[in-house]
Amino acid sequence: MANALLGLLWGLSVFAGWGTKAFCSDAGCAERMDDVATVSCLFAAVAACCTAVAWFSPAVRGDERRFMNLTGAAMAAWVVAEGTLFVGGMIVK
Repeated sequence: MANALLGLLWGLSVFAGWGTKAFCSDAGCAERMDDVATVSCLFAAVAACCTAVAWFSPAVRGDERRFMNLTGAAMAAWVVAEGTLFVGGMIVK
């Protein structure tokens, strides 16, 4: 559930414009924020892949240690993706 909520928060921050509204007031800043979102997308892709493999691979779901490792890695990647948006937003502001 935590991975889904972190993914939703990241998605709304990037695609619904929450990140841009939080940090930018001019068009130049919004363009720079798009670059920050692109970098953040790399971490979000890793997180989404880890989550998908953890939930949809029968071999992983059957092994609790592997499942927890993958979901933990996904949570860490979501946090890094969100952190990238926040730090990047503070920098481009």
